[in-house]
Amino acid sequence: MYHRINRRNEGNEVEERRYTANRPGLEIHADVAVIGGGLGGCAAALAAAAAGKTVVITEETDWLGGQLTSQAVPPDEHRWIEQFGCTRSYRNLREGIRSYYRRTFPLTIEATRKPNLNPGNGSVSRLCHEPRVALAVLHEMLAPYVHSGKLKLLMRRVPIRAEAIGDSVQAVTVRHTESGREETIVAAFFLDATECGDLLPMTGTEYVTGAESISQTGEPHAVDGDPLPMDMQAFTYCFAMDHFEGENHTIERPRDYSFWRSYEADFWPGKLRSWTGVLPRTLQPREFGIFTHTADLWRYRRILDKTNFTEGAYSSDITIVNWQQNDYWLGPIIDVPEEERNKHLESAKQLSLSLLYWMQTEAPRPDGKIGYPGLRLRKDVVGTEDGLAMYPYIRESRRIKAEYTVLEQHISPDERKDGRAEHFHDSVGIGCYRIDLHPSTGNRHYIDISCLPFQIPLGALIPVRMQNLLPACKNLGVTHITNGCYRLHPVEWNIGEAVGYLASYCIDKQLQPSAVRNHSDALKDFQQLLTKAGVELSWPDIRAM
Repeated sequence: MYHRINRRNEGNEVEERRYTANRPGLEIHADVAVIGGGLGGCAAALAAAAAGKTVVITEETDWLGGQLTSQAVPPDEHRWIEQFGCTRSYRNLREGIRSYYRRTFPLTIEATRKPNLNPGNGSVSRLCHEPRVALAVLHEMLAPYVHSGKLKLLMRRVPIRAEAIGDSVQAVTVRHTESGREETIVAAFFLDATECGDLLPMTGTEYVTGAESISQTGEPHAVDGDPLPMDMQAFTYCFAMDHFEGENHTIERPRDYSFWRSYEADFWPGKLRSWTGVLPRTLQPREFGIFTHTADLWRYRRILDKTNFTEGAYSSDITIVNWQQNDYWLGPIIDVPEEERNKHLESAKQLSLSLLYWMQTEAPRPDGKIGYPGLRLRKDVVGTEDGLAMYPYIRESRRIKAEYTVLEQHISPDERKDGRAEHFHDSVGIGCYRIDLHPSTGNRHYIDISCLPFQIPLGALIPVRMQNLLPACKNLGVTHITNGCYRLHPVEWNIGEAVGYLASYCIDKQLQPSAVRNHSDALKDFQQLLTKAGVELSWPDIRAM
């Protein structure tokens, strides 16, 4: 059964009191603790609060929103996103972003009238926008629960330890990243929405990392041979820039520029510090550039197109640099010593800064000139002093050993003869994206293959043993391969929303998550709850991407 909190206050406020026994510092009580304030964490907190539960959500950085904000990644979505294929609350987030632009920014009349406004007109998404706008909208969505006292935000907190008794987590202690103050959170349910699945080792929850082998999963694209637990997808420090031809905004030469200027991976078609990349689907070499007619990286993740705004409002477009040229694959940052983790994080920052410096000073241009000194690093757009995103874009997390694990065979059109993904009777949501794996720390190349529109099975959200810890983002029961399509913005949001409602349902019904999944009446009742909340559980009849 779940761990019930004996609440002493009469209202719905999150309870705080000084603990006088073994736990030092402040102790905070809530029904649901969400550790990690990324997209999945925000969705989980919203769902649990909407279900009437008291919630605490912690976040390591200054910004909620994860990959959409602190990691500066415009949303990666499927092509039907404007019509269907996401939860109601995710659609509210998307429409809230558009509404924020219409209410706040000096749009042209033409842009204002566009029902599907794309502020940046980036080619990667139908909704490319500035991170700070998404941040503002997320706070608007959370505001009613924050103001009522049901939801407490704890920013700049990292989890440092956890208490577990048997199969139940009792408490998680977080530390303020500046003051060092520790706070212990006690809750009935703990939702791990950290970007790397940090609660899993702390709580003793069984998990896997890296690439499974064919012998383990039978997946056609799994590793042929022994599994590679330290072989994980590249991560990236994104940054924003604008451009002013004729001006000089060249940054100081990065410390590691010489290394990155000459670095060339064995599997890459040329030096990483060049315009030469690959087509992920075929691995054939391709030449990229900025301000070019084809393969234009400037437009790819452009988050502000100045033509959408009245004349003079903006002097330049703004684009996000999250390209092949600043993917970092020289080593993992999960389950390694802290010194090694910090080394790779710093090296990844140097890689991104070196890319900018190379573009400013040495990059070949279509007009025959060399370098774009007018490229300006926009520190304000990402909210940092160094101009890089607050947090690296993490593509692959620790993953729970789950009651059910989603395999390539469940979602690949090459493996599904009927042209439809595996039907999951315990569906708690849907998603769709190509199986998109970036180069890995084991120096393995892209895996970019087609995927059928899929469901999110409840079994993939339930650990094999732990009773009151649930995954709320990329740390669900998927493999290295299927992580490639379950890691994107709307899917992560759906995962978080589903576990937020699941934790609340379990508290109300005094059930364990496994019992909800494995008893037909409880599962049907829970799925009806999700449907009422606007969570789509199945797809219409559509073809693969």
